[in-house]
Amino acid sequence: MFLEFTGKTKHKYGWIEVVSGSMFSGKTEELIRRLRRAKFAGQKVEIFKPEMDVRYDEEAVVSHDENSIPSTPVESSGNILILSNEAQVVGIDEAQFFDPELVSVCNQLANMGKRVIVAGLDMDYKGRPFGPMPGLMAIAEYVTKVHAICVNCGSHANHSHRIITSDRLVELGELNEYQPLCRACFNTNVMNR
Repeated sequence: MFLEFTGKTKHKYGWIEVVSGSMFSGKTEELIRRLRRAKFAGQKVEIFKPEMDVRYDEEAVVSHDENSIPSTPVESSGNILILSNEAQVVGIDEAQFFDPELVSVCNQLANMGKRVIVAGLDMDYKGRPFGPMPGLMAIAEYVTKVHAICVNCGSHANHSHRIITSDRLVELGELNEYQPLCRACFNTNVMNR
């Protein structure tokens, strides 16, 4: 909990931090780094991820570089509100897979005096805003956009290009299913499909 003195009364406040970008850009690495620093500082930390994300581990949040931190898988964003009562810092990975209520949940947590750190894809495989991420970026005090490296030309990549055939919006994957591309290479690939 953080207190701010504004004249006659002290106000309890928190805030929201969003780390967004394409696949392979280091979003989860940055989330883990921030959460470990909070733990090192002696703060009570709770970490959540969508129940459906079982790519590397059923419970832990794991980066593509295999760094991990224990987490609680939840079915919906409402569970985060219930399970983070004692936390000073709340971490949420793969936010794009949560329901639209995640925006309201994060707002409530911040209003309760908690630091909320959210990581997720800002765009889907078609280059469209993904899930609750646009809403989270709009209400966040801090937004960090991270980039991968385009596998075609070496520029900053901000697109997660799907290289398998599937029309499903959510298709969990790694390097065999997706590759990071810059705007120019992404647009060239989309036009050639």
